[in-house]
Amino acid sequence: MSRVGKYPVTVPAGVTITVKDNVVTAKGKLGEMTYTAAGEVETRLEDNLIWVKPLSETKHARQQWGTTRARINNLVRGVSEGFSRKLELVGVGYKAAAQGKVLKLSLGFSHDVDFPIPEDLKITTPAPNQIEISGVDKQRVGQIASEIRSYRSPEPYKGKGVKYAGEQILRKEGKKK
Repeated sequence: MSRVGKYPVTVPAGVTITVKDNVVTAKGKLGEMTYTAAGEVETRLEDNLIWVKPLSETKHARQQWGTTRARINNLVRGVSEGFSRKLELVGVGYKAAAQGKVLKLSLGFSHDVDFPIPEDLKITTPAPNQIEISGVDKQRVGQIASEIRSYRSPEPYKGKGVKYAGEQILRKEGKKK
């Protein structure tokens, strides 16, 4: 039995949900998103609650049960509140600047890295060493944050690089004499 799937998704005020043929569409103040559920589960809307039930007791149907419920919950949260990830740049001379549709990163290379800002996301730089990525789709926000982090991942000796806000970098001991 799925521990996640057995709970309904609560629809907050200001969000309109339509369920038709396992296609869930959510409209909110931040935008509109759709999700097509797997064929092994059934989704239905009752009194501002979205219920997800497996159609059979196969292993794959039970796996899709919890996954579908979690994805629908992220869909509803995304159009009502949105998602954001914060990145920090640690290192001498490491800085970021959002210029129009391009995020310009100075990460200690011989050249600046120009990262094109996707249309569906908002990327801001509140400080030269901070990047904030926000959007409606949780997966997309995390993917773009991961791509930016991959340009210069934190190294274990000094901790220099691009890291998530609040991320703990395991430090290694340096060379011994």
